[in-house]
Amino acid sequence: MHAKHLTLSFGSTRLYDDCSFNFDAKDKIGVVGVNGAGKTTLFKIILGIEKLDDGEIGLPSLRLGYLPQEIRLAADAEDVKVWDYIASGRPVDELQVKLNLEYEKYAKYPESEAILARINELQDLIDSYDIANFDHELLRIVEKMQLTELVDMRMRDLSGGQKSKVAFARLLFENAGLLLLDEPTNHLDVTTKDFVANYLRNYNGMILVISHDVDFLNTVSNKTLFINKTTRKMQSYDGNYATFRRLYAAEMAEQDRRISLQEREIKHIREFVERARNAKRSNTALIKQGHVREKMLEKKLAQLGTREQEYQRVAIDVRPAQQSNKVPLELQNLSFHYDGGEPLYDKLSFSLTRGEKFLICGENGIGKSTLLKLIMGELRPDDGTVIFGNRTTVAYYAQELEILDERETILDNVRSYDYSDTELRSMLANFLFPGEDVYKKVGVLSPGEKARVALCKILTKRANLIILDEPTNHLDPETQKIIGENFRDYDGTLIVVSHDPSFVEQIGVTRMLILPKHEDAKAPLALIKNYSRELLDYYYYLNSELV
Repeated sequence: MHAKHLTLSFGSTRLYDDCSFNFDAKDKIGVVGVNGAGKTTLFKIILGIEKLDDGEIGLPSLRLGYLPQEIRLAADAEDVKVWDYIASGRPVDELQVKLNLEYEKYAKYPESEAILARINELQDLIDSYDIANFDHELLRIVEKMQLTELVDMRMRDLSGGQKSKVAFARLLFENAGLLLLDEPTNHLDVTTKDFVANYLRNYNGMILVISHDVDFLNTVSNKTLFINKTTRKMQSYDGNYATFRRLYAAEMAEQDRRISLQEREIKHIREFVERARNAKRSNTALIKQGHVREKMLEKKLAQLGTREQEYQRVAIDVRPAQQSNKVPLELQNLSFHYDGGEPLYDKLSFSLTRGEKFLICGENGIGKSTLLKLIMGELRPDDGTVIFGNRTTVAYYAQELEILDERETILDNVRSYDYSDTELRSMLANFLFPGEDVYKKVGVLSPGEKARVALCKILTKRANLIILDEPTNHLDPETQKIIGENFRDYDGTLIVVSHDPSFVEQIGVTRMLILPKHEDAKAPLALIKNYSRELLDYYYYLNSELV
């Protein structure tokens, strides 16, 4: 695959400026850059959804497989069972019917080259699906992605994370020659992620992957494509994400050294020009040299390099508007199950103390997001109660970002009576929306940018209990660190569901609720432990019962 002179603007905003790259057929390419740099847009161009202003992308004649960040099922897929949905990634039976029809036509019109061409095309496509290993590969993917317990369920009955996981399994089974993966690990527990990473590393085809997960990128990729939001250029690097960061850091150090030299030279020339302008009229030699240096100064200023935009964090007040009781939230003997499903919790009880940061962890489909919805009153428990302290105020960040109005600007979305516009703009700068960026409509933002707006809006509510459901799903590694700083400073009570140990550690989680796997159709015993990174890794990697 190659790209030549890619140029693209949205209104007055230039996204790509004469970008080119070239990759080989079996390359595994990590596509990186800050939120809003144009990573997902590049995928849309490859898929033919977006059009370039100029330039071209040359694609190999391969089937494309695409995993978007947000899975939207077609209406006719809602009632399909999980097993059949995954198997439909290789529609061999449908293709065989079409092939038989073409053979019937060919029997009547043996001179038709068009029919013969369609026969060859269909046969090649069927062969590419590797029929001999069809059942074996399907079963392997289902088992390794821990979907065995879901195979008889209807797609409409799955949680959002389970749907994403099933869609990913279907894509792997499809065996396309070129995979486009947009944040594929958002809904994967660590055990499944390890299988997927190794599967992709050995995949017999080209892969372009956008991911905020550094470990995943380091395992999968052998090339890195960096989209630079500041310069609007693209640069390819040999090596994984860690190699790219090392090379890029060296480039930035050299760039800084070069620009510093340019600035020093410009300063000397400007000082000389200023002396010449203030010289006596009789000093014609100095005045003449000043005119020469003025032209030199113009040339040097035009050649001056641009430093990468640096994030400057502003101190802002993120204290809750009022302090909660000592116990802002308590769950007493909570039990819940979905219709036709296994019990998720059986008499689950715990209480939070004011100011603590509490992690809920467990594999997909185990009930993490469901528990948050029960706390928020979006679902009703089978039994038990959720008790808020009488001074508790709550702000809730859901993965679906329902709290945003896409028709309004960023600034309008976060507007609050508790802050002036100047304070809000300072807060938005902390969430990487500096200057005039605050006037962009939310509807034109990338998923990662929308997530930042929603997280900023959560803090502006000045609630004393904040609930976050996978807040870093759409954020690149650098942005995660910056956003984490804002929540580290929050001194209210925090409940977070997250698969990102780095973010969890950064915000200072103190305790963790572990929801183990279902066993024998009985609700699992939830465990509450003091937080430790080793314990979290042990649970995810070994996927065993903790005692």
